[in-house]
Amino acid sequence: MDARQASGQAIVDDLVGSGWLADFEARHPGVAVTFEGQVASSAETGGSIARGLLIGLVGIFVILSFQFRSYVEPLIVMLSIPLAFIGAIWGHVIMGYYLSMPSLIGAASLAGIVVNNAILLIHFIKTHRERGMDAAAAAGQACRDRLRAILISSTTTIAGLAPLLAETSSQADAIKPLVIAVVFGLLSATLLVLLVIPALYVLFDDWGWTRGGDHR
Repeated sequence: MDARQASGQAIVDDLVGSGWLADFEARHPGVAVTFEGQVASSAETGGSIARGLLIGLVGIFVILSFQFRSYVEPLIVMLSIPLAFIGAIWGHVIMGYYLSMPSLIGAASLAGIVVNNAILLIHFIKTHRERGMDAAAAAGQACRDRLRAILISSTTTIAGLAPLLAETSSQADAIKPLVIAVVFGLLSATLLVLLVIPALYVLFDDWGWTRGGDHR
């Protein structure tokens, strides 16, 4: 299966959407049609990935709740995960690949990768709040303090995966969607975390949902 042309699910959807399957079943009422192979294994693996991702998200939330002693700030950190998914989807569009099972595995892996920068960003914001800064000033200073470290950590990871992303052999096609999801997801999360996470913190602080510098 050439992943750059189609996926097993796309072919099945075409059989169903074009009316071919319905016409076939009408002409052969005694024949039962089932889909196996890639489509069946994808459905099973997809369910397993969804359960694993849910468990991972709950684990991240619990750990961050103990770390920050708050229920709102972990949610702000975890909002960096959908920001990464945006990049993963657009990466497939740019590279001309369909979303496949390796893509979902890569997207699930992003959940544990992209939160690191957001955790440190929120930590620095809280540190500046404790020194007496207001929320907006603390968020801006935290972005300036962590900009270089965030860019360096993300760039080194992307550079390490770049050879796989540039690989053109047929053997690499099996894992290339996973690499695309990780690289482009990390790229979009790096850029958006520096803009969206501080803005969300300031908004939540305005609404009184965060613990300010006086830990009220």
